[in-house]
Amino acid sequence: MRFLAIKTLTSATLAVLGLLALAPGAQAANPLELNFWLSGPRYDGNLPACESALPSITYQFREKESTFWNSALEITAYGKIHEVAFRPWQSDNIPRRYCAGEVMLNDGKVRPVHFSIIEDGGLASFGHGVEFCVVGLDRNWAFNPACKGAKP
Repeated sequence: MRFLAIKTLTSATLAVLGLLALAPGAQAANPLELNFWLSGPRYDGNLPACESALPSITYQFREKESTFWNSALEITAYGKIHEVAFRPWQSDNIPRRYCAGEVMLNDGKVRPVHFSIIEDGGLASFGHGVEFCVVGLDRNWAFNPACKGAKP
């Protein structure tokens, strides 16, 4: 019985290897299959100043807090907004302007905020996108620890 099982397994293995040997080899793409005229993304690196992202951060923070965390927290004021880095990596990467500052919340607390403005980072790559993190309020730990992931 055991001999029959080994013989069946061996013949099945040989049959699979035989089919693979008869398969045609890989071929290079012909000229019609090549993706010509697609030279890759072209970034200008023209990003707005840090202050231009503040209305977006205010809106997104209010939406996130009320929708996901059932919280009434809102940003009421900004202070000490400054640029931290601009395109800190190679020139071939997506251009980003990294900024930092402080936010005043409606609970009276002042907290650090770190954010970046991303070229073609908006919805469906239209316009500039904004990623931000308020230290101590990264409840889903997207940029943890202490918003380190939002920094360059």
